[in-house]
Amino acid sequence: MSDTITTTKHKELFGHPIGLYVLFFTEMWERFSYYGMRAILVLYLVAETQGANAGLGWSNGEALALYGWYTMLVYVASIPGGWIADKILGQKKAVLYGGILLVAGHSILAIEQMWAFYTGLGLIIAGVGMLKPNISTMVGGLYKQGDVRRDKGFTIFYIGINVGAFLASLIVGYVGEVYGWHYGFGLAGIGMALGLIQYVAGQKHLQHVGNFLGGSEGSADKELMNQPLTKVEKDRVVVLFISFLLVIVFWGAFEQAGGLMNIYAMDNTNRNLFGWEVPASWFQSLNAMFIIFLGTTVAGYWAKRKLQGKVATSLFKMIIGLIIMGTGFFFMTAAAAQYQSAGSSAMYWLVLAYLFHTVGELCISPVALSYITKLAPVKYASLMMGIYFAMTGLGNKVAGVLGEASESLGEFTIFTGIAVFCVIFGALVMLFRNKLEALTHGAEDNERDMHEE
Repeated sequence: MSDTITTTKHKELFGHPIGLYVLFFTEMWERFSYYGMRAILVLYLVAETQGANAGLGWSNGEALALYGWYTMLVYVASIPGGWIADKILGQKKAVLYGGILLVAGHSILAIEQMWAFYTGLGLIIAGVGMLKPNISTMVGGLYKQGDVRRDKGFTIFYIGINVGAFLASLIVGYVGEVYGWHYGFGLAGIGMALGLIQYVAGQKHLQHVGNFLGGSEGSADKELMNQPLTKVEKDRVVVLFISFLLVIVFWGAFEQAGGLMNIYAMDNTNRNLFGWEVPASWFQSLNAMFIIFLGTTVAGYWAKRKLQGKVATSLFKMIIGLIIMGTGFFFMTAAAAQYQSAGSSAMYWLVLAYLFHTVGELCISPVALSYITKLAPVKYASLMMGIYFAMTGLGNKVAGVLGEASESLGEFTIFTGIAVFCVIFGALVMLFRNKLEALTHGAEDNERDMHEE
């Protein structure tokens, strides 16, 4: 049997394999570098070319267009990244090479030249494409099929992502806005270097996951790689692709955070707090902070609901997550209305919006990662994870297009439209949930706590 879904008894910490925490800190530093750079990218692009902290002087529309293309390509690169892992390298080596590319990319961004800017973005796109789908697949590989700890493990892993994002928005955002954009970009590179060192040092805890199946000496692994998909596997792939529609809509709305909401915080929000102006980039740390504090609470709610015999399937959680996140945009509608009438809007609208976005994210994003490891055919595990992140990237591009449209339609129209569409789309998918879950052929029916066996 493949090492991506089984494991022998390995050392544990707090009820989970130690390898989970190696991947936790690797992803934490990778997200520190990515979200740190993302927090200041649009602000750097629109900053005036003259002054103490000069930027590129682009218009909001131009900056949001590049932001949309960049964030889309970052995740679309997960498809070739997943394919390379499945067919050539294995997940473990793909994560290593991705980390090296990321260190190089973020470091080059620290150079104040346009060739360095575009080269750095290109290397980051390639690095995230190699690392992101494969490290997530490795998390699933730490647990046996049917182990109920898998969802909990992904929640812990997801908290790691957001510890990095939280620190990045505060530290990199502050350094970039106050001391210089390129200092911020360089600091993101240092964070990724720390993550890479930690990953290499923790290899002894990852010996049983992420290995290249094609290079396995076991006849069972080789046979598995050559077999065609069964009817059950094909049905499950269909469900995954339909669930990816939720992913595109969710991230198309959610990723306004780094673009339109980032610019809105800078230009239209009264950021004065006791005589001190809060940096615009700091608002992006709210999402990560809420995840750190609410992650286990939301996971515990769903676990309790399942024990009570109520609906708590992955697809149900994802639909509810989309609806909750969409509802959060009504707070941005209120902010835009206040700005139109008073000339500025209060910070609490952004705080409330990010709170709802976070609860929605906790219901959809870590759940989707776990869902893929349950339903994806083993020989296409990394590729399916790559396609998931590509759908995330497509959502990012949608976010950029919507952000650009705000220049002609206005923030009030865009925020309200996003809220209404997300709620209605989630309700429509809910109508077909039972039929879709039937196609999973009981992939979630037999979950139990393998740790207690």
